Amino acid sequence: MASAQEKATDCCRPARDAPGARRVIAAPGKVSMAPRGERVAAAAGGGAVMEEIATAVQPTTAKASSKGIPIMTRAQRFHPLDPLSAAEIAVAVATVRAAGKSPEERDSMRFVEAVLLEPEKNVVALADAYFFPPFQPSLLPRTKGSAVIPSRLPPRRAKLVVYNRHSNETTIWIVELSEVHAATRGGHHRGKVISSAVVPDVQPAMDAMEYAECEATVKNYPPFIEAMKRRGVDDMELVMVDAWCAGYYTDADSPSRRLARPLIFCRTESDSPMENGYARPVEGIHVVVDMQNDVVIEFEDRKFVPLPPPDHLRNYTPGETRGGVDRSDVKPLIIDQPEGPSFRINGYFVEWQKWNFRIGFTPKEGLVIYSVAYVDGSRGRRPIAHRLSFVEMVVPYGDPNEPHYRKNAFDAGEDGLGKNAHSLKKGCDCLGYIKYFDAHFTNFTGHVETIENCVCLHEEDHGILWKHQDWRTGLAEVRRSRRLTVSFICTVANYEYGFYWHFYQDGKIESEVKLTGILSLGALMPGESRKYGTTIAPSLYAPVHQHFFIARMDMAVDCKPNEAHNQVVEINVKVESAGTHNVHNNAFFAEEKILKSELEAMRDCDPSSARHWIVRNTRTVNRTGQPTGYRLVPGSNCLPLALPEAKFLRRAGFLKHNLWVTPYNSDEKFPGGEFPNQNPRIHEGLATWVKKDRPLEETDIVLWYVFGLTHIPRLEDWPVMPVERIGFMLMPDGFFNCSPAVDVPPGSSDVDAKEAESPKAIQNGGLVSKL
Repeated sequence: MASAQEKATDCCRPARDAPGARRVIAAPGKVSMAPRGERVAAAAGGGAVMEEIATAVQPTTAKASSKGIPIMTRAQRFHPLDPLSAAEIAVAVATVRAAGKSPEERDSMRFVEAVLLEPEKNVVALADAYFFPPFQPSLLPRTKGSAVIPSRLPPRRAKLVVYNRHSNETTIWIVELSEVHAATRGGHHRGKVISSAVVPDVQPAMDAMEYAECEATVKNYPPFIEAMKRRGVDDMELVMVDAWCAGYYTDADSPSRRLARPLIFCRTESDSPMENGYARPVEGIHVVVDMQNDVVIEFEDRKFVPLPPPDHLRNYTPGETRGGVDRSDVKPLIIDQPEGPSFRINGYFVEWQKWNFRIGFTPKEGLVIYSVAYVDGSRGRRPIAHRLSFVEMVVPYGDPNEPHYRKNAFDAGEDGLGKNAHSLKKGCDCLGYIKYFDAHFTNFTGHVETIENCVCLHEEDHGILWKHQDWRTGLAEVRRSRRLTVSFICTVANYEYGFYWHFYQDGKIESEVKLTGILSLGALMPGESRKYGTTIAPSLYAPVHQHFFIARMDMAVDCKPNEAHNQVVEINVKVESAGTHNVHNNAFFAEEKILKSELEAMRDCDPSSARHWIVRNTRTVNRTGQPTGYRLVPGSNCLPLALPEAKFLRRAGFLKHNLWVTPYNSDEKFPGGEFPNQNPRIHEGLATWVKKDRPLEETDIVLWYVFGLTHIPRLEDWPVMPVERIGFMLMPDGFFNCSPAVDVPPGSSDVDAKEAESPKAIQNGGLVSKL
């Protein structure tokens, strides 16, 4: 993920030198030019070895870029949490490939993932204290003697997941990236293999190259060609094959073979590149592909179901391109920041208002937010969370018929949210003055790909933050709300998902997921209807299904990196029992309960009691003497609509509760385990970890919040599904001594120019108005 070059652009203005959305920019061990003419090493900050820095580090000052974003000079090339650069990935891949024992092994290596091996929190604290602005020595504990500051940070390390196509084995490699800059100058790689271990009985995530290979394998299979001719399709170019993972239902799905159970769709005879092929699902064909060897191992034309007839709604381009008329009564809406944005960027470090944090990105999770803190006057920088991300996503379908009962996608673990992310430089994914970040990945063959403008950061007006009018004087105080939004969007087969983190001026953090795209459909016999879905067009129905998202929040409320002083308290609102304490029968109160252990902390949402949870610091208090905290407030939510014996719940036991709490463990990152694809083990991951029932009363807390929605498709969801939103809120709870809202920049006022100049108006900050 590259951020050295500023990419603040107005939405929908084409860049003069805009390259492709995704480019292969570096092969292992070779020099390559990065987008917009920058060398790969320069774009990402250079080598992995940290330059030596004098022990007496002086803070650096900010300078303004040509496009209005203040850029702070960097004391070192790489922060320990910066995502791997393209050069680092290339060196890591070359190091692993060179470590192969034979030419056959090296040729068989397929690179599923190359990601930063995140350092321990004390290394991050050291970097933030002495090596990177704004320099925060207070993060480290004080000693009696003077602090000893090392001249450099430890070398960065990469973790690679490598699938051997010859042996069907998956290996995890750890590579130390000691001198990456040597490779960018044309020298040999200097990576060092720290460890390699074969992980038995697993299959790693699928790759985009495998999707294409699977489609070609099926479309070249003679019995499949005959089956499509039976349905009136002679042109295989019209056929779409989506390589869905097999899941795990019986021993036939075991990871001893790398399997896909594709879904088939077919376009009409149309030359429109935007035609919706998902409008014509092909039912009745059973096919299983051995992805290791690219061969069809099972095929059966079980039932002839005619293709749904062509639908004039199948084309989702603007109306004028399909014989319709676009709306003409919408006037331009311009978002302009003539003085530039209010945020400042230093590499991946973001400062806005009183917030600061770091941006990261991984192939599996996509966007990661690190080191979230709020600068609170004389109290200085106050940590809130060490790491925020979405670690898994599950979409179970509710139709028991073939093939829909197998549609239970684990979109992070089986596919990768980050590897399926969009380039956001075209269209209006974000509006306003935007800062973009690139993302770098290894593809299946080990070459480095870049998704340009993958992460969007921008400010948004969010209406009124607060307002009050005194009815006696007629005077009013108003504050506009502004939020900073960090987001990315990905496509997994037919669905699009937008993941957003919003930071507000009153200390709130909102997490939001937006769902859109195209429904996954089934075909019907003429005159048939289906109990488990909605008929949306002739011979076409959309099955009922659910979407679940799992947010992992490594909290650090008022905790330095070396401290573990958090606990979780559940709040339930109770109605007071009738009697002397409730003589008017109107009393209710908030009841607190400390969640003392992991098994006790397996909780569900309860709107009837306004249930929510607070992460509190056990050592820090506010001005009333109460512990400081941050509140997790659920939004709309649901639980799986499936019997306990449902096969997909073998791999997704974490869906059975909305909240899980664990003590921090660097090895516990993915709730369904690291390899959910074809996983035969029951309840691997979170549901097994909590059986240790570790204490939670004062520790380094990790929240796992599971939230979802039940989608009963509507006719209005076709041909494209309008955006649906779901999410939750992290809100300060006794964290501040008063509302941060009173300390935000003034918003728009209703006063006229003459009133604003009056002594009364000036005394009140220019916010006096008569309404």
